[in-house]
Amino acid sequence: MSDFLALVANPALLSVIAMCVLCLFRCNVLIALFASALLAGVLSGSAVQQTIQTFVNGMSSKLEIALSYILLGFLAAAITQSNIITLSIYKLTQMFQKGAIKNSALICLAIAAVSCFSQNLIPVHIAFIPILIPPLLSVFNLLKIDRRAIACALTFGLKAPYITLPLGYGLFFHQTIIEEMNKYGFAISLSDTAGVLWIGGLAMLLGLLIAVVGFYSRPRIYREQVIVEQQECVENMRLGLADISVLVGAVVAFIVQLTTNSMPLGAFSGIVIMILGGGIKWRAMDSLVDSGLKLMGFIAFVMLLAAGFASVLESSQAITQLVEVGSMLVGGKLGGAVLMILLGLFITMGIGSSFGTIPIIAIFYCPLCTQLGFSVEATILLIGIAAAIGDAGSPASDSTIGPTSGLNADGKHDHIWDTCVPTFLAFNVPLLLAGVVGALLLG
Repeated sequence: MSDFLALVANPALLSVIAMCVLCLFRCNVLIALFASALLAGVLSGSAVQQTIQTFVNGMSSKLEIALSYILLGFLAAAITQSNIITLSIYKLTQMFQKGAIKNSALICLAIAAVSCFSQNLIPVHIAFIPILIPPLLSVFNLLKIDRRAIACALTFGLKAPYITLPLGYGLFFHQTIIEEMNKYGFAISLSDTAGVLWIGGLAMLLGLLIAVVGFYSRPRIYREQVIVEQQECVENMRLGLADISVLVGAVVAFIVQLTTNSMPLGAFSGIVIMILGGGIKWRAMDSLVDSGLKLMGFIAFVMLLAAGFASVLESSQAITQLVEVGSMLVGGKLGGAVLMILLGLFITMGIGSSFGTIPIIAIFYCPLCTQLGFSVEATILLIGIAAAIGDAGSPASDSTIGPTSGLNADGKHDHIWDTCVPTFLAFNVPLLLAGVVGALLLG
């Protein structure tokens, strides 16, 4: 009983619960993170000013990732505003409209593939959705495709690539796990994370197939249809020198990132190529930076504040007690694995960012996994899946907001019941099972 009371009165645990509750009640995640950090500091006996200083110092550990996000947002804005995206999406739209692909499951899988490219190959994130999806709504209606299947396909493409592959946004995800685990004595590299986290990607693929071929494969009629206006005809559009420089810049960014493992350098190299080739107009640079900040700036700040929050938790001296008590209450590896995955689900559902969740949970999970006897591989899997699991299904996540922005263009798609609930069931259940079973098998 005394152990349980010590657990529920722990400042670190109380601050995490406060953060999740604030987020679930629609408090802005930046405010929730800062308020929860202050709560953790005060409950642990630190002065408010000292807590703020610790918070700010902790933010500095994620400056490189924040810079990467901002530069990548700039790069994505330039790619999105070029003719490359418009022409590619137009061709894909024409292919669907002309009936080249009539099977609803194949259409969903094709959309999932295009969505995957937005995370690694051409890192535009969710910016492609408002361009691709609205013109296709009339096609979906004609074929009676359940839009919940399309939502699952889009969310799969927005999540599975960064979980599985250390490329593009995946490089951020994997590097963040590596940096946080290195703090606690785990000497790991990209090959270690990539060699384990494919399990999460495989679980999501299984969830996608079940959703597309099973749960949401039946025809669904959308009554009182409002046909969305088609894009302006681009049949005669041709790629110019500026567009080619954008394509070359994207390729250069990809290659530099692979060879140097530096996303800031890769993104900056791509931007320089685009500027020299005219893909980014000098006079339009400010507007592109603004667009990039709108696209990725918020996530960058979430990462910074999450690092500050984790720093306050670490300095509160409450983590050691929480891990010791928690390891006694969970009842071994099975209970520990389930608890860690569910806690990750709770936190990520609240803040809506897998990337921002990693610094918060790693401070608990690394020592807890060591205490419970989990191997390095199992620890990587638990942290990776616990961070990723709540992104699908969170009302505040880009992985759900993005699909809804396109599918609800005619007002016939509900954000909660047609996007969040289906994606939650399709992906979080398989990820939970994969995380628990995989961790136990890995030792």
